[in-house]
Amino acid sequence: MVYAFVIEPVSYIAFADEAEQLDKLKEWDLVSEKATKAKTFYYKGNGLKEACGIVGYVDHMTAVIELPNKQKHCIHPSYLKEMQAANFGQRYASVAESEDAFAEREETGAEPVAVAESPAAEIRPSARPSAAEDDRSAADAFASFVASGDAAPAVAAAAAAPAKAKAGATRSKKVQLPEEKVKLTATVKEFTTVPNHFADNDDEVIIYESVAIADTETELGEAWSSHSATLKKLELEVGDKLAFEAKVVAKKLAKHPIPYKINNPAKIVKA
Repeated sequence: MVYAFVIEPVSYIAFADEAEQLDKLKEWDLVSEKATKAKTFYYKGNGLKEACGIVGYVDHMTAVIELPNKQKHCIHPSYLKEMQAANFGQRYASVAESEDAFAEREETGAEPVAVAESPAAEIRPSARPSAAEDDRSAADAFASFVASGDAAPAVAAAAAAPAKAKAGATRSKKVQLPEEKVKLTATVKEFTTVPNHFADNDDEVIIYESVAIADTETELGEAWSSHSATLKKLELEVGDKLAFEAKVVAKKLAKHPIPYKINNPAKIVKA
């Protein structure tokens, strides 16, 4: 059987081994960070539910899967992730009904009404989501992968409806952040990296704990910053206590529950 819908890659990078494949699946959020091996994935679409293998990629946003007949197909990783949901087919039923209603109005000449936009199912190699796609709901195929790490945390909601946090979870509370630079104190908690899908290398970052605005004694908890060349000159280590001036903004660190980002720290002093 030959699948007519398949978008064959002109060329692609095949995984050298299972370790490289697993790293890529973690980057795409297709498996958890603690996973030790790949799982079985299914292609659901065009009336099919077929087990498929993820054999490589064209670029950071185009995965290559192999179907049972050995045909290779390009697909966006976020859309493939949605296909794994048990209710995947049901969520688009209302969209199909809207399209049928639109066709009926075309025949009868009735006034058109707002119709839900059909979600894009596949992606051409090297294609990039548009700015409009970034604002779509979670049901859309392309939003989560591009927007990862850029959205501000829902701090207000957590403060308005407090609940029992899971053991070991970090609690967030609503804080009015100053718009200008302020004096901060913080302790270096961790050095890590986060994926940069638009560069060859990951971004180096520092995670801080016990972060506080010195003038108002406002506790922020945890925050993060880029591990810039200026900070690298200080040869910081985990546990170092710092005082500095910087601007704090509400920006979550990708794949980490860290709600605040420290921008352009200056006048840094190690305690």
